[in-house]
Amino acid sequence: MNGTSIALNDQELNFSRPARGRVGMFVLIVAEAAIFTIFVVAYLFYVGKSLTGPVPKDVLSAPIFYTICLLSSSLTIHLAAKAVRRGSVRSFGILWFATIALGAAFLYGTAKEWHRLIYRDGLTISTNLFGTTYYSLVGLHGFHVVVGLVSLSIVMALTVLGNVGSEHAERVDVLSLYWHFVDVVWIIVFTVVYVIGR
Repeated sequence: MNGTSIALNDQELNFSRPARGRVGMFVLIVAEAAIFTIFVVAYLFYVGKSLTGPVPKDVLSAPIFYTICLLSSSLTIHLAAKAVRRGSVRSFGILWFATIALGAAFLYGTAKEWHRLIYRDGLTISTNLFGTTYYSLVGLHGFHVVVGLVSLSIVMALTVLGNVGSEHAERVDVLSLYWHFVDVVWIIVFTVVYVIGR
């Protein structure tokens, strides 16, 4: 470069690698988002193409209350993560338990809806295209809620045993990312199944 040299002595480049757990969770979320995209597209493609009933408008009613429960759990888990970062383990435990309770209420609502659809309305996964795509999409989301609740419950048990403190804030944040993902996916599923699909 014609004798010109570039010196970085006066400037220090501060670069810190993101936590491995956070990177791993983002990779998982991207992969899971791709899977959900396939299921959503399939649902939209096949909606209205069933040759036999029942059809969505005949049997589906929007689970507003249980949706509010699930979306509220995003707020409680966010506040819980902030509490553990501050070192307030008691507040963390209360908010974490509230998150579990709200998620469990949502899961109960899904089970209740499925019971009605199967035993009263006669809609099973093999009834028609609507049944197949509905149970596949909503079931996939329900499975992710179950995985989240199991993970949250393990953390809750560790909290009760006194094994969670501010030093675990990063891990709590990483797990909360997964739960936020589950909530965001439900907004999409709710819109597709109970708004567009009806």
